[in-house]
Amino acid sequence: MKYLLSICCLLFLYVQVYAQASSTTYSVRIDPNTVIKDSAGVKYDYLNVIGLLKSGKYTLVANSDSGKKNEYTLVKRQQLSVRKPESQPAAGMRSYYDSKPTESKFFTTGQLFKWFNERDINGNKWNEKTLAGKVVVLNFWFINCPPCRTEIPELNELVEKYKGNKEVVFIAIALDEKYELNSFFKLMPFNYNIVERGRFTASKYGIHLYPTNVVVNKAGKVVFHSSGYGSPTIAYIDKEIEEALKAI
Repeated sequence: MKYLLSICCLLFLYVQVYAQASSTTYSVRIDPNTVIKDSAGVKYDYLNVIGLLKSGKYTLVANSDSGKKNEYTLVKRQQLSVRKPESQPAAGMRSYYDSKPTESKFFTTGQLFKWFNERDINGNKWNEKTLAGKVVVLNFWFINCPPCRTEIPELNELVEKYKGNKEVVFIAIALDEKYELNSFFKLMPFNYNIVERGRFTASKYGIHLYPTNVVVNKAGKVVFHSSGYGSPTIAYIDKEIEEALKAI
């Protein structure tokens, strides 16, 4: 199964792309048949695109003028920070950074979250009782998922920002085994509370796209959920955390 997931990541990826015409982002599937060019019109090989998206320095923009749904432009993006940058993005790109990611198909905004009963790799218990009254930030992922790995540094920034706040809990549901995770974390630390072998938990919610990020407020309601990787995602997770903390 793990081998199959790795192959699937090479065959196709779900990523967030920016639509200039509507100033929104949405999740799309790209595969070896997807046409991806840079602003000069140079066509990029699919595997090279995966590597560039994985670096976190590039993103895709939908070609609204081409009339073809499966064509995108590869553009360099500003390194997104959790905190607002002092200099605002250029007017033409501002709507990109302000646009809300497309909601996932696995949750409903405003719906009560159906809690799991899990223990992380450090032995901490996470369930409805231990998470009551908390703002809970969830990430569903697996090691051999390039977009999952791409967003980890930015997710770590979120953890760093809220590390002194006991009202915010970060939990990552990984599909992998503990020994695989520990080996991976030597190369790329992930500062969420990590739950191993989370395939059953992910399937409980019907999740089959990765990464999937979810924010649950203190009342236990889903306030944010999105699948795939895109630049605005982390900023919107941060925004929803702040709003959830302000709510009574």
